[in-house]
Amino acid sequence: MPTKLDLYINEANDYARDIGAPVWHPHVSVIHYDEVGEVRHTLNRYSVYGLFLQREFPENLTYGIGRYDETDGSLLALAPGQIGGKRDDGTRRQYHGWALLFDQQFVQGSEIERRLADYHFFSYSTNEALFLTEEEKDVLAGLMGNVRKEIQTSDKKGELHDDIIRDYILLILDYCKRFYHRQFQEIAKTGNDILSRFQQVLIDYYDKGRQLKNGLPSVKHCASELCLSPGYFGDIIREAMGESPKDYIRSFIVMRAKNLLMSGMHVTQVSERLGFEYPNHFTRLFKQVTGKTPSQFYTEQQPK
Repeated sequence: MPTKLDLYINEANDYARDIGAPVWHPHVSVIHYDEVGEVRHTLNRYSVYGLFLQREFPENLTYGIGRYDETDGSLLALAPGQIGGKRDDGTRRQYHGWALLFDQQFVQGSEIERRLADYHFFSYSTNEALFLTEEEKDVLAGLMGNVRKEIQTSDKKGELHDDIIRDYILLILDYCKRFYHRQFQEIAKTGNDILSRFQQVLIDYYDKGRQLKNGLPSVKHCASELCLSPGYFGDIIREAMGESPKDYIRSFIVMRAKNLLMSGMHVTQVSERLGFEYPNHFTRLFKQVTGKTPSQFYTEQQPK
């Protein structure tokens, strides 16, 4: 059954209008919840970018594909096409924090648009919010306050005015990226668990023969088995191991291939056993990782 939505946020100010917050700019909305008063909950579909900085989020908040229950305060990022919020249940509540929303038209052709692919947090999903320190919350709150001051100013100098707003937004996004990096570093320090689980996912994949039906294991599959989005999973692994999940999977496959080759199995058999569609695909990957073809590797390992 399709999810029933309360609000479609097609423009940056649709959410502000719904909760009675002021509107100052056609393409950018900055909301200070402390000043708005109690608001009703809504489950929203976004056609804009949104950053929500809260001291406390509502319980059972829908975010991405699941539920989000963090109440200590953090930051959630939403991109066009995503769903977030909480179904309207008739209650109203006072929240403390900020929301920044901006549309694609406003950042088109700007440095923000050119760097959006670097801001992986817009593609993170449930339980992958940014958990902020008090100092980090203050930094982001101060910058959002600066954006609001700029969009409120009566001395609006056309493109220069908008360029200043875009510069502030870019700075906010860069700080979010830095703070996520800090979070990944903390996870990596105690990351043995996720690394061992990652390896076990790959072992189970082959032990259960999934490669015979589905082909080579993918980053998406491994992330799903660990209940993480591919982007968040990739960032954690890169921080912990210094290489991407894709590179680790390739190394894992080549290690298994070496064992099979040393057992006397033919290259074609090894290719099929590992889940390659064609033997030449296996040979190409093996050479990319080792610098040698499977046949060369086998020959070199034989007693002289």
